Amino acid sequence: MQITQFLHAAILVSDLEKAEHFYGTILGLVKLDRVLKFPGAWYEANGVQIHLITDLSARSELQNVEKWGRNRHLAFLVADVNAAKDQLLKYGCEFQMSASGRSALFVQDPDGTVIELGS
Repeated sequence: MQITQFLHAAILVSDLEKAEHFYGTILGLVKLDRVLKFPGAWYEANGVQIHLITDLSARSELQNVEKWGRNRHLAFLVADVNAAKDQLLKYGCEFQMSASGRSALFVQDPDGTVIELGS
């Protein structure tokens, strides 16, 4: 499996207003106009998206990871999701395919960070 690009990082924040001031005003990141189903915001820096999430009460396990950001979460672009799936199977890693029909899968690293591999 070849990872070709870092897509986004999800960051849990306790105060969205303070986080937006830090990421938007102080760091100068561009706020993205994206519809969210829970409290938070998206920012962009040089093609990498930063997902600020404030819904700290709704943390999920891997099986519910598509409720974005409830766990630490990184997303990477891969050339071929099926090749990534085969690589994970080869090493006995547990993973979950996207429940929404997207070409993506989710796996946890040893520390519990959810890694999304999408194409």
